[in-house]
Amino acid sequence: MAKKKNKNFAQHLIEQVKNIFKAIFTTRIGYTLFSLLVVVIGSIFAIRYARGSWRLTKNGIVANTGLLNVNSFPTGAQVFIDDRLVTASDDTIYIDPGEYHIKIVKEGYSIWQKNLSVQEELVTQTNATLFPSAPSFSPLTFTGIANIHPSPDGQKILFHVKQANTPTNNGFYLLELTSNFLSIQSGPRQISDDVPALELDKAHVIWSPDSQEIMILVDEKFGRTEFLIPVDKKSSLLEQIDISYLRTKTLSAWEEEIYQKERLFLEKFPPEILQVATQSAKNVYISPDKKRLLYTATANVTLPEELIPPLPAASNQAEERNLKAGNIYVYDREEDKNFLVLNEEIRPNFPLLNLGVENSDLDKKTENSNLDEKIELSFLNKQLLSDDLFSNQIRKLEASPEAFLRLQADLTSDKETTALNFNNYYSGVSLNSLQWFPDSKHLLYVADGKIQIMEYDSHNNTVIYSGPFIDEFVYPWPDGSQIIIYTSFSPDSPFNLYAINLK
Repeated sequence: MAKKKNKNFAQHLIEQVKNIFKAIFTTRIGYTLFSLLVVVIGSIFAIRYARGSWRLTKNGIVANTGLLNVNSFPTGAQVFIDDRLVTASDDTIYIDPGEYHIKIVKEGYSIWQKNLSVQEELVTQTNATLFPSAPSFSPLTFTGIANIHPSPDGQKILFHVKQANTPTNNGFYLLELTSNFLSIQSGPRQISDDVPALELDKAHVIWSPDSQEIMILVDEKFGRTEFLIPVDKKSSLLEQIDISYLRTKTLSAWEEEIYQKERLFLEKFPPEILQVATQSAKNVYISPDKKRLLYTATANVTLPEELIPPLPAASNQAEERNLKAGNIYVYDREEDKNFLVLNEEIRPNFPLLNLGVENSDLDKKTENSNLDEKIELSFLNKQLLSDDLFSNQIRKLEASPEAFLRLQADLTSDKETTALNFNNYYSGVSLNSLQWFPDSKHLLYVADGKIQIMEYDSHNNTVIYSGPFIDEFVYPWPDGSQIIIYTSFSPDSPFNLYAINLK
């Protein structure tokens, strides 16, 4: 009797389920709700799978894995995990949480390797850039050049030519650093004529902060003339007025513009690192993406921990928060990481002089200079203008003109220092120091007579070039596709700009 009762109950339950499903699939609302339920459940499973919460393997379901996104530039490189060939880039691998030694290898390119930590249900990326082992070269100038000055925006290079076959072709030229084929084919563009009596290859040049004008300062022994010309057209210098009476006012306005931009970018960084940057550091350069600071410590200080809440899947590379004077560091404001890069002794700072000046001229200049003055000039350093970041009052040129004279030396006798101060502010190339690579992930520098590049956490240091070059000028192309050097490949050839092709 009990069995019959249970059987009837089971049949009744089945009938009820059938009726429910019948109701669902025979009505529009019911069908919609059921479809929505399937989509939601399927999405949950898909998201959990994509995050590595579980994955299907030969051994069944494995829970709580992480994801390793192995990407490289260029792609198609072999990927080794703990010395075992696993896949080729680009690929995403589900892997157990833990620390792994990742090596990425492509024939004809530098090897990239790093220890990376993979965390549960998080994505870890390699973002590996591989540089060619034997890069090709291409000339950018041909006639012999001197007095080289990159623009503040990194898009142009100014230089002087005085050895052209035709005298009218001598003067200042502008090289547009563009990847546009037509612009590359057209080559440098002349923006001024030459005045031989002024010795313009030895003149001091200052770019405007917007990279639209240049100020040319001629020393007293060559005429003490000063010009301000645009770079978008050719100017005849003999037709230009002497702007000596406007020079201080113009430079102060430029200094105010630099100050305002710098303050705007630095305000996004934690106050603790700003205190270091303004009080205990020199040669502070903001990365192109405005997320990192490159700086040299001038005092032994400690950077506090956890200036911002920790981010998931942040870098696991060793950092250094006990700063020592003379060491060069990079601070990453997104991840609150501070990496030791180099010691200043490896890459000493000294200013970029007028490249291309005859050695005899330089020797005479050195002989006539006071030793103390030489030492001071040889170690000019960049100090931040926005040292008032903790004040709500922003300096204004109209209210305090004297506040915007910090980059200006006594121009009646020392135009060189003023030009160096401005140029140092724009780029580390003027200090022959480390420079940000355009991708904001690498640093470019010269050491031991070699052009080298490394990641901003000091890993994967790669020698790009070790041939002949003048190490006072090494500069990256704006898109990172080339590195520009100043060299001559034979004793009888003049010095010119060449591009080292990285792609």
